[in-house]
Amino acid sequence: MANFRAIHSVGTSMITYLRNSYPLGGEISCEFQLVASGELKDSFDPSPAITLYLYRVDINEHLRNRVPSRGPTDARSPLSLDLHYLLTVWGNSAPDEQTLLGWAMRQLHALPVLDVSALTPDGGWAPGDVVHWIPAEITHEDMMRIWDALVPPYRLSFAYIARVVSIDPEESPTGRPVVASRFALTDREAQP
Repeated sequence: MANFRAIHSVGTSMITYLRNSYPLGGEISCEFQLVASGELKDSFDPSPAITLYLYRVDINEHLRNRVPSRGPTDARSPLSLDLHYLLTVWGNSAPDEQTLLGWAMRQLHALPVLDVSALTPDGGWAPGDVVHWIPAEITHEDMMRIWDALVPPYRLSFAYIARVVSIDPEESPTGRPVVASRFALTDREAQP
């Protein structure tokens, strides 16, 4: 399980993976960016780029109230999240856009699991942590609603889910709570 920086760590890790494995530098120069909705403006440079945009975060429905298997029985369960990303290709021509999208989808298909070796250390990942990177089923209407809410016009995109990002709760005290009681001091010899 990880700390609260794990959400950012997943996006950064995937962008780093794509940037480091990009083979088409001489053919199509490409930038890789993790973007926020405020960064997608009319002035966004449409030169060849691949962006990753976190557009939704959900509590994982299967692990919502999971109790930790090890540790004290009163331990709090981790916050288990599904992160919904939009992978978008920006290009000046159809061949650039379609080539970049095909390459990126192939790369994400080849590496569907991010383990500790692929995740950035700022997330505080434990040795057994893994995040599954899977294609998302999103309707055309939902895709258009996302792009209608953003400033630039629609760009070629594909949706993915990073599942399951487990964030540790704050550490709780190790012992049981203290129960207060009142004591009265008396002289032992005075009792009958």
